[in-house]
Amino acid sequence: MSAGGGERTGTRCRVALALGVTVLVAVALASLVTGTAALGTLDSLNALGTLALGGDAGATASLVLLGVRAPRVVAGACCGAALACSGLLLQASLDNDLASPGVMGVNSGAGLFWLVAALLVPGHPVVRQGMAFVGALVSTLLVYLVSRRAGSSRGTVVLAGVAVSSLMGAGIDAVVTIWPESVADRVAFTLGGLSGQTFQRLALGVPAMAAALAAAVALGRGIDLLALGDETAHGLGLNVRASRLAAIVCAAVLAASAVSVCGLLGFVGLIVPNLVRMWASPGTRPGLALCAVWGASLLVACDLVARTVAFPYELPVGLVLSLLGAPFFISLLVRRGRGRRSHSVAAARGGDAR
Repeated sequence: MSAGGGERTGTRCRVALALGVTVLVAVALASLVTGTAALGTLDSLNALGTLALGGDAGATASLVLLGVRAPRVVAGACCGAALACSGLLLQASLDNDLASPGVMGVNSGAGLFWLVAALLVPGHPVVRQGMAFVGALVSTLLVYLVSRRAGSSRGTVVLAGVAVSSLMGAGIDAVVTIWPESVADRVAFTLGGLSGQTFQRLALGVPAMAAALAAAVALGRGIDLLALGDETAHGLGLNVRASRLAAIVCAAVLAASAVSVCGLLGFVGLIVPNLVRMWASPGTRPGLALCAVWGASLLVACDLVARTVAFPYELPVGLVLSLLGAPFFISLLVRRGRGRRSHSVAAARGGDAR
């Protein structure tokens, strides 16, 4: 990359990061103060100002703001950041812009193992967290192995992911059908949701997210080298297999931690990394920062829409994400098809010229 191109990319990254932080603060505040029958918007604003100044906002206002809305906003920000960063790592390590925790079966694998742990050892959240990680890793490695066996093409990776996701999803359906007591709210779990969050529940998932994100940042240079191709990366001294596996493990931990907190949310890990790449084309480390900020903003904003658009009823936030993500996924497929046709036409013209 030229010096001018690198400078432009750096400027775009800084602008996107500043804008993302601004959007995240705005949607987080909007989510905190958006009113309900228990505490209206104006009352929420007054109570939030009082609490910020160290005053006493009253028992009801404190309970609603600090015990209900604040954990929900924090959960949405953390899970959105984790899923977006997981998608970036999968796309970079597998060289496929269609890879994401939902498409690759990572979410479904984590969800299935989380449910099995909840059924076998109820009342042990640490065990469920660990099993969610195992399930996410198993699904990702299955996709990776199947795609390598079948030829490792981009299309093969996606098809293998869809197959593994369907298999794990069938396992989830079987568990909740035969043992419905394994999950209190099937719809909220399978579509994903942020209602009923507490800081105690986040205490298990957030440290794992932070550790995986720190490890991914440390792996940033190696993941950048993978984009040059396996042979080139190996020639530059990179252990290609170990670096790819480490990136996949980090992606699995991020997705599994998010699933254990908010259920099977999809499309965040597909939408955000692709939009970041379209805008700034950053390296892995700046890309992780951008994905974390914009993933958090997206999920908090979608949750705000989900709980207000049909008030007094609340929609699952996964439904809102699906309405956004499905058209986006289709547009990626169409754009890829056009790119392949353009490449074929150019190659044919080049052959005719020779």
